[in-house]
Amino acid sequence: MAGSVNKVILIGNVGKDPEIRTFGNGGKVANFSIATSEQWKDKQGQRQEKTEWHNIAVFSDGLVGVIERYVKKGSKLYIEGKLQTRKWQDRDGNDKYTTEVVLQGFNGTLTMLDSANSSGGGGGRSSGGGYNQDSGGYGNMDQGGGSRSASAMEGPKENFDLDDEIPF
Repeated sequence: MAGSVNKVILIGNVGKDPEIRTFGNGGKVANFSIATSEQWKDKQGQRQEKTEWHNIAVFSDGLVGVIERYVKKGSKLYIEGKLQTRKWQDRDGNDKYTTEVVLQGFNGTLTMLDSANSSGGGGGRSSGGGYNQDSGGYGNMDQGGGSRSASAMEGPKENFDLDDEIPF
């Protein structure tokens, strides 16, 4: 039996405009949530729907730049990343845990699925450094920045009709 796999694929809509934070060393993180929904009919024939919210954290200067420019509330995204749980403390000193989908290194992908007319587009593979957490959230990203580029157009050929150049 081979090793283990930690990979998450989501297609959904962004719940609110992404939050972009900059670390002391100049690295950035983009945080947002994506909603996925499933629909079915119950035994009485009534339509039912369940929505799940997924927290996303992106640590890649190239993809953070795309997110800053193009991703907004309602954007439809294809996300590939991995699940990570981080521990933090609330104001009373109680340990809390947050599980999120992290796009970092070469294992993360973000592709915009909106039509070119609505919000532009862009996509690519992420690359970037790591992070350390402290009480209250993210730390100083002292693992370095890694390769700071993202390569658009990997995978299926998609037609991104942008008015200006892709920003990476």
